[in-house]
Amino acid sequence: MEALFLNDLYKIYKEGVIETVALRGAELKVGPGEFVAITGRSGAGKSTLLNLIGGLATPSAGQVIINGADITSMNEAERAAFRRDRIGVVYQMDNLIPFLSALENVMLSMQIAGRSHAEKRALQLLDEVGLLERIDHKPTQLSGGERQRVAIAVALANEPSLLLADELTGELDSVTANRIMDLLSVLNVIYRLTMIVVTHNKTIAARAPREVKIADGKLYESRAAHGSGH
Repeated sequence: MEALFLNDLYKIYKEGVIETVALRGAELKVGPGEFVAITGRSGAGKSTLLNLIGGLATPSAGQVIINGADITSMNEAERAAFRRDRIGVVYQMDNLIPFLSALENVMLSMQIAGRSHAEKRALQLLDEVGLLERIDHKPTQLSGGERQRVAIAVALANEPSLLLADELTGELDSVTANRIMDLLSVLNVIYRLTMIVVTHNKTIAARAPREVKIADGKLYESRAAHGSGH
């Protein structure tokens, strides 16, 4: 079973009489534990695609199937619960809560989900992203790269099966960006976690084993994973 299957996906935005087709029949299959970069020029529909995969928006037509569950057929409450339990998202802006420490930020989503041992898991995750020394620091006391590491720990807190990253290195210098990609590669192996990274940065995209390009609302295999059947 695919970790992610996009089936004939359409997204049409209507403003008055004007229609903008962001996606037109987009198709994609991603296997469990695959690490895929989605690239495309600005305005090509990358963020729209990520919002649909993450259940933050619904398509005009087509299906988004994650580990056999069709999230497009769920109501809003079901989608929200699925997203909380199964999908981790890292944004370009780290989306951390400024008045909470790194540790509290990572614990929060677990506490909302009613999970026990939140502090123990948060410490383990912050250790894995190399920030055990900074757990009491608030976001303003951390560098851009450190904030993204905390954001990755937050995204992993509820043990998702799918991690989505939207231009997560966009605000970082190239050395820091490469370190973040190193970290994702390691986490991909440790957790056998399916990862989809959306980026316009060719160097960052090249770090992923498989690259898919979005253009004219469709997805094209740009570089298949070595040894993959795709």
